[in-house]
Amino acid sequence: MKVTQRQIQKEQTRKRILKAAYDEFGKRGIMATRTSDVAKAAGVSHGTIFAHFKTQEELITAVIQNFDERITKRTHELAENCSGVREVLSSQLQGIKEFEAFYTRLIVEIRLLPEASRTMFVALQSSMSFHLNKVLQQEIDKEEIVDLPIYFIFNTWNGLINYYLVNSDLFAPGESVIDRYGDELLDNFMKLINCKKVKYK
Repeated sequence: MKVTQRQIQKEQTRKRILKAAYDEFGKRGIMATRTSDVAKAAGVSHGTIFAHFKTQEELITAVIQNFDERITKRTHELAENCSGVREVLSSQLQGIKEFEAFYTRLIVEIRLLPEASRTMFVALQSSMSFHLNKVLQQEIDKEEIVDLPIYFIFNTWNGLINYYLVNSDLFAPGESVIDRYGDELLDNFMKLINCKKVKYK
């Protein structure tokens, strides 16, 4: 079936709205951003937003779904050829850094978001743990990593990163938390879970 010029324009407008909403959510906060703010940033009328998304909740869910797909793809690209726990954790940090502003807003506001959005966030965490689970088990079996439940190691790492991101105004005001603290967090976490005494710079 041939795609018409009108359909192409409609899809381009939808993508522009999603991009504008993503940017505004990262700057203002997800729940604090009005649809009129998104319309202005996208260069469309307020009514055009609702021609593509029936409600604000539908727009939020669509933006998070789009983000989920992007960060999952990027994280898999970065982690695909990693052979050890440290490399996988480093790739996860790099993936978060590329989407840091929005990811931070997401973890701050997740409990306030629509149920569909929260479900996608859980799926995102599962996909981010995929590569780590594989290498963790290998290194636990080789007695290189402490023998703790894999979910506990992943949740502890995630909790550490998320704590720093949520409190970015304290740890790195006006800067990237990952840029400023990523290496330090990674080094110290590896010391915690490594069975051997390892020194990192």
